[in-house]
Amino acid sequence: MTSYAKSTRSSTRQFGVVAVALAATGALVTGCSSSDGKSGGDPLSGGKSSGGSVVVGSNNFPESTLLADIYGEALKAKGIKVTYKPNIGSRETTYGLMKNGSLTVLPEYNGSLLAYLDKKAAPKTVADTTAAINAKLDPALTLLEPAPAEDKDSVTVNRETAAKYHLTGKSTIADLTEVAKDLVIGGSPEFQNRQQGLLGLKSVYGLEFKSFKALDAGGPLTQAALKKNLVQVADIFTTDPTISKEKFVTLQDPKNLFGFANVQPLVGKGKLSQKGVDALNAVSAKLDTATLLDLDTKVQVEKQDPLDVARAWLKSAGLA
Repeated sequence: MTSYAKSTRSSTRQFGVVAVALAATGALVTGCSSSDGKSGGDPLSGGKSSGGSVVVGSNNFPESTLLADIYGEALKAKGIKVTYKPNIGSRETTYGLMKNGSLTVLPEYNGSLLAYLDKKAAPKTVADTTAAINAKLDPALTLLEPAPAEDKDSVTVNRETAAKYHLTGKSTIADLTEVAKDLVIGGSPEFQNRQQGLLGLKSVYGLEFKSFKALDAGGPLTQAALKKNLVQVADIFTTDPTISKEKFVTLQDPKNLFGFANVQPLVGKGKLSQKGVDALNAVSAKLDTATLLDLDTKVQVEKQDPLDVARAWLKSAGLA
């Protein structure tokens, strides 16, 4: 199986294990944000956008909703009418809604989407990833430009370890080569036997750690263990707000061991004007991982409204 299919993120919040039942999805949509501009209608009703409105949807986790707000508000800034369908469910559901035209725009993650469409694909570049996805996409859909921002597995160290070995955000996984033997690494039980885990860290980067501690998939167990220095290194997702809150340091992965997980808008082919396409591509061009981490922190840690966060960032970036 390819590294994409093995991605921890793919098996949790981005990928979804089973399709959300129709009734459950309707309940999710009914209970979504009360922010202005949001729609409480049921996207599974099969109704298409009307009156020239672009329907922007999101999967059911906070970052996807934030991204939908960012892309949607960028379209609004260009005078395009937008309706939101947030917190719908897993990819199995939202991809179907994109195919049938109930949604116009959906923020996606290229590596996870490719794993969903073709588990055997193993592209070497972001451009190859886009090409591989487009080759498998439903003919009614297409991808716009990918953002530099990625939400994927990583090798992250706590502040004590970063200070001890002079590691910064510009340091790479290879910088642990000489010291890995003194460090305990933590992650999901599967991380120990995956290429996108200890196997790859050894074969690609030559790292052999003192020991491995089985925790969870970048969740509270892993975060707490890293904070308490029970492990010095861990698999934490690159836009997890815990990184900024606890001053963890994520190491760069220049050999792309963890594949690609760039934010990339999926759109209905011919459903968006050139002005809309240009607006979304302009957003993606300025959205990097550090920025997305900061925005996620505002929403998930500081509890700011995602719509307000989206608008403020677009204005600061000259996109609204």
